[in-house]
Amino acid sequence: MNRLLHTPEGVRDIYNEECARKLGLQRDLHEVLAGYGYRDIETPMFEYFDVFGSDVGSIPSKELYKFFDREGNTLVLRPDITPSIARAVARYFGNENGIIRLCYEGNTFINNSSYQGRLKENTQLGAELIGSDSPQTDAEIIAMVVDCLKKSGLEEFQISIGQVKYFRSILQEISVDEETEANLKDFISNRNMFGVEQVLRDQKLGDEVRAVLTELPNLYGSVEVLDRALELAVNEQGKTAVARLKEIYEILTCYGIEQYVSFDFSMLSRYNYYTGIFFRGYTYGTGDAVVKGGRYDRLLQHFGKDAPSIGFVVVVDQLLLALERQKIPAKAAEKMKEITYNVQTQKAAIEEAKRLRAEGKRVILTYVEE
Repeated sequence: MNRLLHTPEGVRDIYNEECARKLGLQRDLHEVLAGYGYRDIETPMFEYFDVFGSDVGSIPSKELYKFFDREGNTLVLRPDITPSIARAVARYFGNENGIIRLCYEGNTFINNSSYQGRLKENTQLGAELIGSDSPQTDAEIIAMVVDCLKKSGLEEFQISIGQVKYFRSILQEISVDEETEANLKDFISNRNMFGVEQVLRDQKLGDEVRAVLTELPNLYGSVEVLDRALELAVNEQGKTAVARLKEIYEILTCYGIEQYVSFDFSMLSRYNYYTGIFFRGYTYGTGDAVVKGGRYDRLLQHFGKDAPSIGFVVVVDQLLLALERQKIPAKAAEKMKEITYNVQTQKAAIEEAKRLRAEGKRVILTYVEE
């Protein structure tokens, strides 16, 4: 009796029409990135552990797939492509001082808990802009995200923008250990006001700091929320962070995409390498973000190059799920032409198939017995 083999938990096979739609979507998204002048780069599927170590600020070590090479070096399947791009840029573009625009696609691997019900292998397609820290750069990346989602067929979606520097400006005014900070971030991200108040209960805080931390879970919405955030800012760093968001918003109005943008000061990323704005794209039909990205001005320093950077990834599998659940039809695939032949018509049939394929047509040759 043959033993049935199936995929491990968290990964799956994709085939036939679903696979065709996925590949078509990736081509469409890549076309958007190329239209903005981004050039392709490929990095390995596995890297040395240090590329994703705790000092880099990627995901926790326990969520990495780790293994060893023959020399005993610890390797990992990449959980995130951005640190790989940062490593490659530092090595191959180390002496370049201008702006570098790169795009890529590939699979990432995160060893999530089996209780989370998430895929452990995901396809990501993204872009990184290295060498500029201007608000114009931030706006370009967000505009490209919007164009990607519109190109996919989505009509209703929102890009939610957060600001790491605003939260860090608050932390400058208090003294908490890493565990308390982590708990505070979790409660704020989940908009758990009771949890925030519980953490703050035993902390010696000024009224201004306590007020802004208590308000953070509610500090989200349209552009008007920036004025409230400015009122609550506890120092100049916080005010500067809000001013940056206002400047980005004004540039986004030039792109004509402000209707797709909102702001969320309660959104705090698990990736610690983000240094300024970061964002997520949401739509109906999936609980997870279909786009993730942000500014990481210090990440390349870990690999020997000091360059401000910003980028994003489209989580292709999540986007496909949203398109399916919203019943957004895929682009009609070109129909296959079938040519049936026998021994007598074999040469003519093959010649006809060659001619049609040279024109870009899809042809199936089917031989039939006489």
